[in-house]
Amino acid sequence: MSSHDVIGDMLTKIRNASNAGHKKVLCPYSNIKIALGKILMDQGFVEKAEVIENNNKKDIEVVLKYYNNKPVISGIKRISKPGRRVYCGADEIPRFLNGLALTIVSTSQGVLTGKEAKEKNAGGEVLCYVW
Repeated sequence: MSSHDVIGDMLTKIRNASNAGHKKVLCPYSNIKIALGKILMDQGFVEKAEVIENNNKKDIEVVLKYYNNKPVISGIKRISKPGRRVYCGADEIPRFLNGLALTIVSTSQGVLTGKEAKEKNAGGEVLCYVW
């Protein structure tokens, strides 16, 4: 039985599109992916992430952000994968690039940044780093 990593696919689409200079990316809809897109939007990595509907099918449209014709997202690294889940407590949330990268964690209180998870004292699954 094969496992499909939908979060990893979304992150790869965003990474590849920003490196290629595309303006926007379409991804199939899921609740965790829209929460991840909203975090990227709130933290200033993308212009917007919104749900659009095409022929009774929901998609997520992520509009990428550029500064001086260079992508704002210079890297995305998937941490927890279907074959190897990575969990941490609230006091063990990892920092990447000495805190310059954004850590995204899936907690019982929703998908949060590493900083928000520490403030709410919520541990969970480390999804990815974005810088």
